[in-house]
Amino acid sequence: MHRIVNVVGVGGSSRPESTAEQALRTVLDAAQKRGASVRLISGPSLAMPLYDPRHGAGAPQARRLLSAIAGADGLVLASPAYHGGISGLVKNALDHVEELREDIRPYLSERAVGCVAVAHGWQGAVSTLAALRDVTHALRGWPTPLGAAINTSTVRFSPAGACEDPHVQGQLEEIAAQVVEFATMRVLAASREENARRRAARHAE
Repeated sequence: MHRIVNVVGVGGSSRPESTAEQALRTVLDAAQKRGASVRLISGPSLAMPLYDPRHGAGAPQARRLLSAIAGADGLVLASPAYHGGISGLVKNALDHVEELREDIRPYLSERAVGCVAVAHGWQGAVSTLAALRDVTHALRGWPTPLGAAINTSTVRFSPAGACEDPHVQGQLEEIAAQVVEFATMRVLAASREENARRRAARHAE
């Protein structure tokens, strides 16, 4: 029996319970219902010094972020649109992933990444979603086939955090399903590879 997969959500804004954070929570809740262990890193947890490759990740928030990402089987990224692109808060967090370049799985390698963008209008939401997917590719992650561009002029979340648009709710749940499915397949494949190595080592003795 394979282990429980770990899904980490990164994003939101400095404003608690922002729409981006609510959308991110919706995806993580759906992932948890599919059996994943989930963790949210949002808001104040993303407030860290600007990434400087000369100094690495010295801030405690940065170290916690990198530890969570390094141990993740799948990721979900969510950003509000700031002037047509990823917010500085989220982009700076992703810049810190450079510190995982020497990891056993460098950057976001071998991880499915669901992407969610939020804006008051379609243009900002769509361009920010494309930017999140581009950054995921640059960090060697695998964006899920479905991403979500949420137009907050037509979509609302309830005070309890539930999405009031059934179509968008379905999209967020499908992103969760794709992240968990891919992560599960990757964990199973890694387990088979490890078992094969152990059998080969025993035969070689």
